[in-house]
Amino acid sequence: MQTAILAQGIVKSFRERLWGPLKPVLREVDLEVGAGAIFGILGPNGAGKTTFISILAGLLLPDAGQAQVLGLDVVRQATLLRERINLAASGAHFLWCLTAEENLRFYGRLYGLGGRTLAARIEELLELFDLTSHRRVTFERLSTGLKQRLGLAKALINTPELLFLDEPTTGLDPEMAQHLREEILRLNRQTGLTILLTTHNLREAEMLCGEVAFLKEGRLLARGGLAELQQRLRLGDRISLIFPDSPAPLDYGRLPGVLSFKVQPGRVDLRVDRAEVRLAPILEAIAQTQKPVAEVHLQEVDLEEIYREITH
Repeated sequence: MQTAILAQGIVKSFRERLWGPLKPVLREVDLEVGAGAIFGILGPNGAGKTTFISILAGLLLPDAGQAQVLGLDVVRQATLLRERINLAASGAHFLWCLTAEENLRFYGRLYGLGGRTLAARIEELLELFDLTSHRRVTFERLSTGLKQRLGLAKALINTPELLFLDEPTTGLDPEMAQHLREEILRLNRQTGLTILLTTHNLREAEMLCGEVAFLKEGRLLARGGLAELQQRLRLGDRISLIFPDSPAPLDYGRLPGVLSFKVQPGRVDLRVDRAEVRLAPILEAIAQTQKPVAEVHLQEVDLEEIYREITH
C-alpha cells in the first residue's frame, strides 16, 4: 500500500502567555495513512487535532520530528506540497467584501488557475455546494452554513490529491451535512482522493472513515476501525427492553450484533454494535417466544464514552 501521510515523533508546544512556560500540544505523534484512505482523528477540544493537521499541511513548523505528505517533506518542500493539497477548517474566513464567486476566483488564481479552466471549476463547485443562487452575495452577508459550504468549495478549487478537513460539517443543517458526507465519499471512491479529517461526530466518523485514532493530551491512541474498537471495548448502542413480567427466555449473547447484555427482573439491557440495524431482528426473536415487550428504550453510543474507555 502506498503511503500518503507518514509522521514520526511530531512535537509541538505553545506559550499560553508571552513570557509564560511552554505548554506541550503534541507529544511525539506517529501516524501513517495509506493513499486513498479516509482517516479520522477524534478527540475533544484542545487535544491537538488542528495543530497536527496544520503541521501536516505545512502551515506550522514542528518543534521536533518529521513528516512526509505525498512523499514531500512538510518543512523543506512545503511550497510544492501546498500545490497538491488543500484544507477546509470550521469557521471559514474569507475576504469579507468579495462575493462567493469572487472569493473562489481569487483562491483559484492563487493556485495558478485562470481562464476557462477556472471559470468551469467555479461553476462546478457552486453547483456542487448549492451556492449558485448566492454567487453574488458578499461573504459578510452569508449565513454560517453558507460560509462553511464556501470553505469546502474553496478546498476543492485546485483538485487536490489530499484533503484535510477540520470538523467539516460544523454549522451545516442536517440535510446539507448529509449531502456533504455523501459527496466526500463520492470524491474518495471515484477519484481516490485521500482525506484526513477531524470530527466530534461518532456517526460521521463511522460513515466516512475506514480507520480512526483518538488524540488525548497530544498523544495519538487506539487506532482502528470504529466497529473494531467498539467490539474490543464492548461498547455500543444501548437497547433496554422492558417486559410486563419476566424477560423472554433467550440466549441474548448469541443474537447478532450483541456486545454484552444484562438480564434483570422484568428487564434486559443490551449493548449492540448498531441499534438501527439490530433492533428489528431482536424484537422478532423475542416475538417468537410469545413474550410481549412493554417498552423499548434506545441510546446511541457516545463518543465521549468510547474516548474515556480508550484514554482512561
